[in-house]
This record gives sequence, structure tokens and C-alpha cells, in this order.
Amino acid sequence: MSTHAKRERLLLADLLEAEGPDAPTLCEGWNTRDLAAHVVVRERRADAAGGTWIKQLAPRLERVMTEFAEKPYEELIQLIRTGPPRFSPFSLKQIDEAANIIEFYVHTEDVRRAQPDWTPRALDSVFQDALWSRLERTARLTGRSAPTGLVLRRPDGQTAVAHKGTPVVTVTGEPSELLMFAFGRQQVADVELEGDKDAITKLHEAKQLGL
Repeated sequence: MSTHAKRERLLLADLLEAEGPDAPTLCEGWNTRDLAAHVVVRERRADAAGGTWIKQLAPRLERVMTEFAEKPYEELIQLIRTGPPRFSPFSLKQIDEAANIIEFYVHTEDVRRAQPDWTPRALDSVFQDALWSRLERTARLTGRSAPTGLVLRRPDGQTAVAHKGTPVVTVTGEPSELLMFAFGRQQVADVELEGDKDAITKLHEAKQLGL
């Protein structure tokens, strides 16, 4: 596994273990047990994981998620720590880096920022650059249903167009915070929004952002 994805995987596993199975998360309707089950199913049950995007598979995904959520919590944590099985595409280094650096960063923050005593996490510039690289590639996908035009901007001026349209709202912040915003966690993202006041309100409250 790649350095960034592996680090975030282990951080997520440690955090889930520390918080226990019943702690809240930013994922609506999910506690930490549900989130742990989601991560495991995504990597180990490709036959069901497609239900996230394919409507016809959604009932199967729900059943498999329920089955995994009923497993001992410690077992779920261990499955996350050890990573995907050899037959999983996520076991390939390039796929792991491409798919998991965002997945594990966002879900780690889903647990951290749902706690009342959470504090900002310092991230090094190399990791921020890696997150930005992935955000550039996924910006149009995450912003496809935005109710306004949407531009994501780093403090150094680099931009990514997430959604074409008018009026345009420009969201400025570090890549890690832009990710949280673009993936539907607007309320906890440390960013600045510029543009039409009504458009900003619509975008800040939009439920459609993210995958």
C-alpha cells in the first residue's frame, strides 16, 4: 500500500478503536460501527459495494452492510488495519493510492469532527499536494450537482472548476478543507466562500455535493 493511503488507513482504524462502536460520525445515520462496516464491505465485497452507485444493487448492499455491522467491532477494526485481501483491486498499490487516500482521509475526519472536542489536524505540504492532485481529478464529479457555479481554490491561487454555471461561488482553503467541503461536509470545512450572497447560502446548505 502507498505511504499516504496506508497512514490514513491506520489512523482511521486507531480512531475507530479509540472512539468505540457507538460514537457519532458526520455520515448521516451512521455511527462508528456503521462506518467501519462500510469500509470493510467496500474493500471485500465488490459484489455488494456497487450498490453505492447502482440502484438495483442497493438492497444487496444494505443486507451485506447489516451482516458486517453485526460482526464483533474488534474484528471490523482488524479487517481495516490489515487491508484488502489479495484478490481485491484495492490491494494494488496504484489503485490503493488513487482510491483510498481521499476515502480514508475523509472518513477519518468524519469521526474526528463529529466529536465535540475535536481540534484541527496539522498536515504536511506533501500530503496536502497529494490531496489536491486527487481533488483536481474528482472536482467535477463531486460538484456535478452543485446548485451554483463552483470553483475550488488553494491559498496559492491554484484552482479547480467543480461546476460550471452562474452565479459562481469560489471556495478557498487548504486542499484538505476543500475536500471536506466538496464531499458534502460544508458545515465543518475551514474555508472562505466568495460570491453572490444567496448563492453562497444555497451552496453551503446543498445536500448534493460529494459522491
